[in-house]
Amino acid sequence: MAEASRHDAWQAGASYEAYMGRWSRLLAPRFLAWLGAAPALDWLEVGCGTGALSTAILAEAAPRGLVAVDASEGFLAKARAELPDVRAEFRQGDAQDLPVESGGRDVAVAGLVLNFLPDRVKALQEMRRALRPGGLLGVYVWDYPGGGMQMMRAFWDAAAALDPAAEDLREARRFPFCTPDGLTALAAEAGLGPVEVAALGVPTVFRDFDDYWRPFTLGAGPAPGYCTSLSDAHRERLRRRLAETLPRRPDGSIALSARAWAVRARPA
Repeated sequence: MAEASRHDAWQAGASYEAYMGRWSRLLAPRFLAWLGAAPALDWLEVGCGTGALSTAILAEAAPRGLVAVDASEGFLAKARAELPDVRAEFRQGDAQDLPVESGGRDVAVAGLVLNFLPDRVKALQEMRRALRPGGLLGVYVWDYPGGGMQMMRAFWDAAAALDPAAEDLREARRFPFCTPDGLTALAAEAGLGPVEVAALGVPTVFRDFDDYWRPFTLGAGPAPGYCTSLSDAHRERLRRRLAETLPRRPDGSIALSARAWAVRARPA
């Protein structure tokens, strides 16, 4: 297994929620407001994770029904437990071979998952396959290359200062396509036709340093996976470096921000 992918430990739903889920939940409603789907439609969500986008769809998009697919049973278990909504069905499956019928959905979305898929073009083509004629397709990813994820950038800056090998694990290096041009090119390769791209931002404010640091010790995600792989002594050096370099407000909180790129299309 490649070193980079070895740290992509996405199985623990509660740990992921502490690390990224809380910020994903802030972003999801902003994406839906921009997407602009009509009510009473049949939705497909690819890579639903712990249910951040699913929650927003059910609460704000007034869907007729939602089929949400994820490869991780751990994530699905958390999503099912938190969303006992009769309109929602959670299925385990591969984004590159979706367990849904062709032409049965009005809207197909994928939030913050595209960069983790081995065959992104195939995943987009599968979403297109699931859509009815004139259906709406939307995806969004964090802006890793543009420094949009300040919490991750700060972590990897500190990690690379202590361990140069950590530089190759940065999401910015691993997912260079997460830009407007990269996403537009990916959509064209998947045959989605014309697309619109927009920047979506959310604040990521941590109560104190422990609120920032603890999720990195839980192992869910590339940076936490790297953090938990370190020796106790190395991990403590990393913690101290971050504690010294992160900006603090007078009350001890740490105010950072996160930006994502969103894409929407109506494939022919």
